[in-house]
Amino acid sequence: MTVHTDLEFGAEPGHKAGFMTSYLESLALVERLHRLLLDVIKDEFERLGILEINAVQALLLFNIGDNEVTAGELKTRGYYQGSNVSYNLKKLVEAGYMHHQRCEIDRRSVRVRLTGKGRMIHDVVSKLFENHASGLQDNGVLGVEGMDTITGALRRVERYWTDQIRYIY
Repeated sequence: MTVHTDLEFGAEPGHKAGFMTSYLESLALVERLHRLLLDVIKDEFERLGILEINAVQALLLFNIGDNEVTAGELKTRGYYQGSNVSYNLKKLVEAGYMHHQRCEIDRRSVRVRLTGKGRMIHDVVSKLFENHASGLQDNGVLGVEGMDTITGALRRVERYWTDQIRYIY
């Protein structure tokens, strides 16, 4: 994503134009943070010698946790945003990280849950996140109030975008 200047939008300098620049910078930052998160997970797995799954799959296992879900639920609950949910689930089942079972009510639907092997990956990612949370606080990078502010702002953007999808079309 490229950050544009106010002039590129044909806006007169001022509050709205400045907001547009900040908005685009925020979008670029969210995008970079997601890619960086995947790199952090990948590096941790390489350090531990876990090479069988990728960072997206590890994050998927982390987000499923103790739940039993369908691929559709992964998307609607916000656990997984990728376009290859079925592919990653298939790979994780084949590698023994997940159990899968056809739903009794809707035979087209498959429910998945973690195996012991999948639980181990969940625990590795959970520990990594715990270490990051401690590091952020201990090093004065971000405290509880700052994290609450960021989370609140992101939730409001999420609600706004969700409303745009639901009510514009």
